[in-house]
Amino acid sequence: MKKKVEILAPAKNLYQGMAAINAGADAVYIGAPQFGARTNATNSVEDIADMVRYAHLFKAKVFVVINTILYDEELATCQKLIHELYKIGVDALIIQDMAILEMDLPPIVIHASTQANNRDAKHVKFLADAGMKRAVLARELNLDQIREIHEATDIELEFFVSGALCVSFSGNCYMSVANGERSANRGSCAQNCRLPYQLIDGKGETLISNSHLLSIKDLDLSDQLPNLIEAGITSFKIEGRLKDIVYVKNNTSFLRQKLDAFLAENGDKYEKASSGRTFYNFEPQMDRSFNRGYTDYFVNKRKEKIGSWESPKSQGQYIGKLLEIKGKGYVIENFEELNNGDGLYFINEEGVADGVQINVIFNNLVIPNTFKPLPVGTVIYRNSDAEFNKMVEKENSAVRKIGVSLYFSETAEGFQLLAIDEDGHQHSSTLTIAKELARTEESVIPNIKKNLAKTGNTPFEVDTMEVAFSQNWFLPTSKVNEIRREVLEELAEIRVRDYHRETFQIEKTTHPYPVQKLDFMYNVANHMAREFYQRHGVTEIEKAFELQWDPGKSRVMTTKYCVKYELGKCARFQRATMGEKLTEPLTLKHGEVEYKLRFNCKPCEMEIWEKDAELEYEDEDQQLGYIEKW
Repeated sequence: MKKKVEILAPAKNLYQGMAAINAGADAVYIGAPQFGARTNATNSVEDIADMVRYAHLFKAKVFVVINTILYDEELATCQKLIHELYKIGVDALIIQDMAILEMDLPPIVIHASTQANNRDAKHVKFLADAGMKRAVLARELNLDQIREIHEATDIELEFFVSGALCVSFSGNCYMSVANGERSANRGSCAQNCRLPYQLIDGKGETLISNSHLLSIKDLDLSDQLPNLIEAGITSFKIEGRLKDIVYVKNNTSFLRQKLDAFLAENGDKYEKASSGRTFYNFEPQMDRSFNRGYTDYFVNKRKEKIGSWESPKSQGQYIGKLLEIKGKGYVIENFEELNNGDGLYFINEEGVADGVQINVIFNNLVIPNTFKPLPVGTVIYRNSDAEFNKMVEKENSAVRKIGVSLYFSETAEGFQLLAIDEDGHQHSSTLTIAKELARTEESVIPNIKKNLAKTGNTPFEVDTMEVAFSQNWFLPTSKVNEIRREVLEELAEIRVRDYHRETFQIEKTTHPYPVQKLDFMYNVANHMAREFYQRHGVTEIEKAFELQWDPGKSRVMTTKYCVKYELGKCARFQRATMGEKLTEPLTLKHGEVEYKLRFNCKPCEMEIWEKDAELEYEDEDQQLGYIEKW
C-alpha cells in the first residue's frame, strides 16, 4: 500500500485557507474562535465549515488548532466547541493540553501539537498509546532523532519545513509572561526573542551593545524532503498563520512542486494525499516572500550559525552588491531583476538593518524615494517584490482542478452526459429533447466538444471526452452548456458528500507516563490535565508557569540555540578556534530587563533565567569531561 505524503499549509482565515488549497496544499490548519496559540488568527465556526467543504472537494483535510493551555473555567466551553467542530466535519484537532483527552469527546482524530513535548521516542510513543494519531515533532530534532521516533511507534509524524522558528523549545517559552503577563501558551506571544539586547559578561563588560541576539533565521527544509520522508515524516508543515497571502501561496506552491517531483520518481511507494492538480501563473520562489534568511536549523545537526542578529524583519531575496553611487542613485549588480516600488534591504555603515524603496529605475541606475549613502560593496536584498506580490495576489495565480472524463451519448428520448472524475466519482444527466439532424453535412461533434470543455469556474478540468452519435444530430449550444453545468455541479456535491472522514474514539488508558515528576514546563493548568497525568502514574506535578510565576527568579526559556556557538566560543564544537573563554555569567539586557544565561553543554542546551535567579555555574570543560571536577 502506498504511503500518502502531505503538504500542510497555514490558514489565517477562510480566504487564505482556500488560496492554500488552490496552491496545492493537501491539508490546512486553522484557528477556531478560541483556544488557538495565535489570538490574531481566530475564525468563526461558520467560516471553518466553509473551509471544510472547500477542502473536502479536493479530498484535502482541515485541522483545527486547539493548542493553548486551558484553565478550569474554560474546560466546558472547550468541550462544547470540539463537538461543534466535529459536527461541521473537521478532520482533526491539534492539541497541547492533555485535559482534552479527559473530556467527553466525539470520535474526532487528535494530533499532538509540537507544544506537547514531542522531542523523544518515549514521549511520542506514550501519546500514540493514549490515542493520538499524529505528533507534530519538535523543530530542533535532527534526522537521526526523527528516525528513532519513527522506529519506536507507527504514529503519523508531522514536521515544520518552512517559516519562522521559535528559538525556544515549543511550549516552553515564558518570556512573554515574565515581561508583561502575556502568555505564549495562551496565544499571546509578545515576541521578546525578536528584541535587541546587550550581551554583558561576568566582569560587567559589554561584549555586544545592540543586537537581536535571540532572533534566528527562518526555516527552509525544501531540499530535505526526501531525507525527511526516509526518516518517517509524512506531513510537511508550513509555519505562518499570521503571514500574508503572498507568503502562503508562494511557500505552498514551492513545496508542492518540490514534493511532486519526488512523488514522480517514487510513485511505487508514495502518493499525493489529496486530489487535483494546480496550474501556476507565477514561478514560486520562497526567498521572494517574507524571510529572515534561511537555515536548516538542526535537522542535519549543529553545523552553522543560525542567528539573524541584524534585524527580525524580512531580509528577502539576494540581489547583488552595490557597485557604484551616482548622484542620488545606486548602481547594483543584477539591477535588471528589480522593479519600481520594490523594497531594498541592507546593513548600513553602523551595522544596523536598513532599507529604501525604489522610486524609479533609469537605465542602470536605481533611484530610491529617500537616498541613503552606502559604501560600495554593500550587499543588497529585495524584501518587498512589488511585481511578484501583485502577480501572486491575483486569484488565478494558482488554480486547482480535478480531472474529469466526459461521455456524451444519445438516448431514445434525447441525450445523456456522464462525468467520471479522477477518483471514480460519477454523475450523469439526461436531456429530453426532440432529435433533429443538422442542416449541413459538417460534423456537429467538434462544436459539442468545444462547449463541453468549457468548465470555467468549476473545480474540474476535462482530461478526456467522447461524443458518440449515430447521426449528425443538431443540438443548441445552450442545451450543451446546460447539461454540462448540471452534471459538474452535482459531481462537486457528490465529492463533498462522499468524502470519507477518518474517525477515532479516544478511550482512557493507564499506561505509564515516561516520567513520574513534572515541572512547570509540562504546562499543567487545570484539574483534568492533572487527573490525566496522575492516572498514568505521575506522582508530582508542578503548576503551569502562568499559575505560579515567581517574579525575577524563574527560568523563562530552554533552547538548542546557543549564544556561545554564535560567537564562536563553543567548547564542544569550536574548541580549536574559540580562543579565550568568556567570563560567565553572561547577561542579556534590554532596557531595564535582564536575563542570565546558563549553558548545559552535554545536551547542547542554553537556559535563560530572570536576573534575580540564584544559579550555580559549572565550567564547560568540566561539563564535557576535559578537566576533572574538584
